[in-house]
Amino acid sequence: MTLRLPGADGTLRTYEPRTEPLALTTGAPFTSRTVFSAAHVVADPFADTTPDSPAAIDWDATLAFRRHLWSHGLGVAEAMDTAQRGMGLDWAGAAELIRRSAAEAKTVGGLIACGVGTDQLTGPATLAEVRAAYEEQLALVETSGARSILMASRALAAAASGPEDYLDVYGHLLRQSSEPVVLHWLGPMFDPALEGYWGSSDLDAATDTFLEVIAAHPDKVEGIKVSLLDAQREIDIRRRLPQGVRCYTGDDFNYPELIAGDEKGFSHALLGIFDPLGPLAAEAVRVLDTGNTAGFRELLDPTVELSRHLFQAPTRFYKTGVVFLAWLAGHQSHFTMVGGLQSARSLPHFARAYELADGLGLFPDPKLAEERMKSLLALYGVTQ
Repeated sequence: MTLRLPGADGTLRTYEPRTEPLALTTGAPFTSRTVFSAAHVVADPFADTTPDSPAAIDWDATLAFRRHLWSHGLGVAEAMDTAQRGMGLDWAGAAELIRRSAAEAKTVGGLIACGVGTDQLTGPATLAEVRAAYEEQLALVETSGARSILMASRALAAAASGPEDYLDVYGHLLRQSSEPVVLHWLGPMFDPALEGYWGSSDLDAATDTFLEVIAAHPDKVEGIKVSLLDAQREIDIRRRLPQGVRCYTGDDFNYPELIAGDEKGFSHALLGIFDPLGPLAAEAVRVLDTGNTAGFRELLDPTVELSRHLFQAPTRFYKTGVVFLAWLAGHQSHFTMVGGLQSARSLPHFARAYELADGLGLFPDPKLAEERMKSLLALYGVTQ
């Protein structure tokens, strides 16, 4: 059986799907790295909504996917960029997602950390309003019993006049947090509204401010998540962190080498690409736990081509590919996204994502994935 898949040049090519998934096992908890997968949300396909409507979520399927990640030993990074925060999922939906997922984590004993932002602010805001919005969300996450991830704020980026405003806002939040948090630096390739974060578009200057926040409150910063798609900058930041502060890579282009590390250290992981790669990523980390770095790289390096494809510019639309692969893998019954974001990538993009994921053996049921891919191709007018 073969499929005719469209390429970027408009021509059709023949692809022969694999018939067996990659053989993977589950095992003991990770010992060498702490690994989170940022998780997507599953839309309710029967909701009568528009792209401007509040998100309608299929809660059963959304929580089932989190149980899937936990079952492989991964932590869940909840209500993050991958869950379409600010791109279809508003604060009301995110708050409900945090409450439900944190409760589910307690039930199954899963590791969870949740995004704290300011997305209840929908217009221009003062610095005081930004602080108050952060405080509201921080209180909800702490009450839920989850770890907190202080996300980059569009409102703060718009309101801040320079580095001192970032030092003031983050210092205020860290002083009042009840537990150490993870600080998240999300680059403008993921969200253009975050250009100039930390008070400067000069990354060296921004890095200095970011590290100044951490140095002033090392007891309140459990770790940092760096999402700049710049491996060397992450390594440089990692080497300048105070002792005891972890670096979680958010680099979906260079994660194998950053997690493997070097003689001076390594990164833990908090990655959107581990949503579709969950079982394979878990297998790789368990190999790394044995001290077999080469075996870890042998498993994970071949996934980079798929990740770079999903996260290609405009990078913020990577969520579409993530949900597409979840549908092909059988984790949800449909390819519908909140905000109608399933339309954000082209058919050739989907075809290549299918081909790469299938080649890696990511689909538990390759025949199901093939049939679903055929149905999408037929919808676009590609006959087999």
